[in-house]
Amino acid sequence: MMISTRGRYALRVMLDLAENQNDGYIAMKEVARRQEVSLKYIERIMPVLAKNNYVEGIHGKGGGYRLVRPPQEYRVGDILRLTEGDLAPVACLECGARPCHRAEDCKTLPMWTELYHLVSNYFDQITLADLLKPAVRNQTADTDIG
Repeated sequence: MMISTRGRYALRVMLDLAENQNDGYIAMKEVARRQEVSLKYIERIMPVLAKNNYVEGIHGKGGGYRLVRPPQEYRVGDILRLTEGDLAPVACLECGARPCHRAEDCKTLPMWTELYHLVSNYFDQITLADLLKPAVRNQTADTDIG
């Protein structure tokens, strides 16, 4: 499984909004500057987040986006599933996949199923609030993956 820039940038935008939530609506040009991400790329992500009630936005002077809920109510797994689609490591485990005719005899299916559960459970245990805490940020600092 590979998390694309879309999923990673969506997390970074959501974290930026969480970190600056006391500032009201945040202009995406500011988020783009702070996160060193193309504004055009962010503008392609925001409608998905807004349509699914993760953020709300207003246009015009003083406009921007803000989180709809507190940071502790946003799970990383939900944000990734929204922007990436299914987190399944193989096609046969994707939501809505047609049953594989080899599933009954597939020796690797239990391994893929367990990986799917491990990944989903891991991401579903982490909230935006958790990622804002220094201890969580320091645990991932050695991996330069954002």
